[in-house]
Amino acid sequence: MTSTLAPRKRTTVVRAGDRIFSGLSTGAGVLILVVLAGVAAFLTLEGIPGILASPDEVKSGQSFWPYVWPLVYGTLIAATVALIIATPVAVGVALFISHYSPRRLGQVLGYLVDLLAAVPSVVYGLWGIQFLAPHMAPVYAWLAEHAGFIPFFAGPASATGRTIMTACIVLAVMILPIMTAICREIFLQTPRLHEEAALALGATRWEMARLAIFPYARSGIVSAAMLGLGRALGETLAVAMVLSVSAGTVTANLISSSNPSTIAANIALKFGEASGKTVNVLIASGLVLFVITFLVNFAARSIVDRRKDFSGAN
Repeated sequence: MTSTLAPRKRTTVVRAGDRIFSGLSTGAGVLILVVLAGVAAFLTLEGIPGILASPDEVKSGQSFWPYVWPLVYGTLIAATVALIIATPVAVGVALFISHYSPRRLGQVLGYLVDLLAAVPSVVYGLWGIQFLAPHMAPVYAWLAEHAGFIPFFAGPASATGRTIMTACIVLAVMILPIMTAICREIFLQTPRLHEEAALALGATRWEMARLAIFPYARSGIVSAAMLGLGRALGETLAVAMVLSVSAGTVTANLISSSNPSTIAANIALKFGEASGKTVNVLIASGLVLFVITFLVNFAARSIVDRRKDFSGAN
């Protein structure tokens, strides 16, 4: 006669350290949501009076949407052009550091790229005004003369060089370090077996990068680009310093003196002297920038999630 013993119940011992860590992690996550909700609530409550304000109540003499539309356009065009300039440069520099350069040279270049992220915005703004703008003025004149049939370079070219195109180049330099650092780390995580297999099959180093590294790092490159885009959308001081007095117009011309300003630069320049409903209008424009940034990050997350099933171990 056999007797069956009842299976013992497994007891999980929860240690005090695990409880503390779990509580801190949960609290940090909740705190992020609370701060985000608080910012959104403040911008909404303070911005609605500005959205509903009549033109004679604000300093600009315009209702909200005609006033903010050129700023939205300037913000998007500046960030987009900066991203177009910075993305191939960041990918190329990251690929050179991770796979082409000698190890010591790659380490030095990596440190230099990381140091660029620590440079304050005001320094980039001064560099854009004192060095980049004067040197870009002859280039803009040449573009207006020889490539004026393209709407972006229609002219007349600015004599000072302080145009939206100069601001885009400054923004591209500012977002380059973070994009390069992320792409570099992603490239270094590419499975070594994939790279060696491609080279063993006769692929050149560029074909190996195109067939083994870039597919593995595609979602990381998208994430780096979206982080850079978010930085470019919210940059304030450098853009405000580089741009000359803007006319508040919507134009595709990037090299003329009639520049559309950005939302962040406009708030920085006008908030100090604003009063009454004009303050609410500026806060409402900040709400528009908040929504744009949220939508950009949401789109980036959806793109990354589509490709998260790809793994270098597959």
